[in-house]
Amino acid sequence: MFKTHPKGLYILFFTELWERFSYYGMRAILVLYIVAKTDNGGLGWSNTEALALYGWYTMLVYVMSIPGGWLADRVLGQKKAVLFGGILLVAGHTILAFEGIGFFYTGLSLIILGVGGLKPNISTMVGGLYKQGDPMRDKGFTIFYIGINIGAFLAGIVVAFIAQVWGWHYGFGAAGVGMFVGLIVYLMGQKYLKTVGNLVKREKNSLSEDVMRKPLTKIEKDRVIVLLLSFLIVIVFWGAYEQAGGLLNLYANKLTDRNLLGFVIPAAAFQSINPAYIILFGGLVASFWVKRRIKGKEESSIFKMAIGNIIMGLGFVLMVGASAQSQVSATGEVVAKSSMLWLVGAYLLFTIGELCSSPVALSFITKLAPVKYASLMMGIYFAMTGFGNKLAGLLGEAAQQFGDTQIFGGIAGFSVLFGLILLLFIKKLNDLTHGAEEMNHSEATQ
Repeated sequence: MFKTHPKGLYILFFTELWERFSYYGMRAILVLYIVAKTDNGGLGWSNTEALALYGWYTMLVYVMSIPGGWLADRVLGQKKAVLFGGILLVAGHTILAFEGIGFFYTGLSLIILGVGGLKPNISTMVGGLYKQGDPMRDKGFTIFYIGINIGAFLAGIVVAFIAQVWGWHYGFGAAGVGMFVGLIVYLMGQKYLKTVGNLVKREKNSLSEDVMRKPLTKIEKDRVIVLLLSFLIVIVFWGAYEQAGGLLNLYANKLTDRNLLGFVIPAAAFQSINPAYIILFGGLVASFWVKRRIKGKEESSIFKMAIGNIIMGLGFVLMVGASAQSQVSATGEVVAKSSMLWLVGAYLLFTIGELCSSPVALSFITKLAPVKYASLMMGIYFAMTGFGNKLAGLLGEAAQQFGDTQIFGGIAGFSVLFGLILLLFIKKLNDLTHGAEEMNHSEATQ
């Protein structure tokens, strides 16, 4: 029987769409702004310095999800945490529109705090819209994930072109406008979110407090263990994937032939390729996994995440080909540039890998995390994403010393090998879930 999704999903969908517009819009031009010469309105830093800051910034953005999740669980509730996070984001992006190193660091700091409050809790609220075992939950997260990528797609194009035509700070300002729209959508849609994101009040010595203090059961402990192991997968995946905003962004800017029919495509606009692919292929990938389940084949979350790592690693094989085509002289002069088709193909494989891994991981947490630690576990997930981002920055810095070919090849080899090792232990890892995913599937048929 056909069943529609809760209206609250679409409020969260559009809120996250505009939040991601602001984040990815700013991210698309951040490294390019930092390395741009001062007479071109940039900071004039070296590639190594820019990638170091990028790594720290993107790590802290997600690490702050841990205190953001804790505050939601204990003090604010998820609904208010998202609201306060959105306000901080509007302030941070607006401040980045002003010139000056003080405004730059202040804006980044506020964005870090804002994402920490909003990101883990809005995802948890999506899960809260559905009852345990509801077959629409995974589909709801897929819709939510498409919203993220619509925002990212628009950001890469709009902010990139605004920054190129009017200047870096106008680009940052455009990102701030996007976040303001998202905040308005969230405030106007509160009537559809009355049942989710509320703080659970706990009185001293109450039954609810006793439940919170009650030790985890053996099954809950096993599920936490497999969640923690899945977080390792998250670090590896995003350590490779997040080269997009750093090293690959710089590669597109300097070593990629961006001429198309006489028009030079802004390097930051290549950041829109990935979300465009997600919008195009998201449904196809989801259908592929549904067909596997119908046929009784392996399609657990850990299996999908392992496959995602392998496919994403193959994308870096294409980047090895790109770096072999481009040439730089001993004096640093660009002798030959690689075709943009290498990047377009690599982003396609990155996207397929992401669709196998990332939305699945979000849903996986809501299925396995103990209720009393729901927001905290989601916060830890995003923190691990942050550590993956920091790893991406470190790899980008290493490329400045060892060369793009070596780094691209190393990422490709490790990602594929890591995915294959996961597949060897897939049965033992699935056993630790104690049928959590099978329970959701069986209830879906009732």
